[in-house]
Amino acid sequence: MLDQVFKPFLFHLLNLGQSRKTLHRHRDYLCTLGGQIIRQLHEEPALRKRPIERVLADSLEEDGGPLIYPRISETEQRSFDATCRKLYRFLLDSKYPPN
Repeated sequence: MLDQVFKPFLFHLLNLGQSRKTLHRHRDYLCTLGGQIIRQLHEEPALRKRPIERVLADSLEEDGGPLIYPRISETEQRSFDATCRKLYRFLLDSKYPPN
């Protein structure tokens, strides 16, 4: 289900002319974000009743994404947050998810 959001985002980055290395980094961090969402769903079963798009939107903020567990370096967290900020802006610009 998240691939319906992640794929258009990656195509958007591709259309921006991002380098292969940058695209791979964003792809890897999207996988990390997906893993964090899965972890949240296991830790908070009540979230399973919500649409996954809403859970994703609630995980992102203008400043970045959730803190990664297990902890990653501060540099990696900043890079992950950069991907989350780009995704957040992409979702806002595309008016996704609908309310």
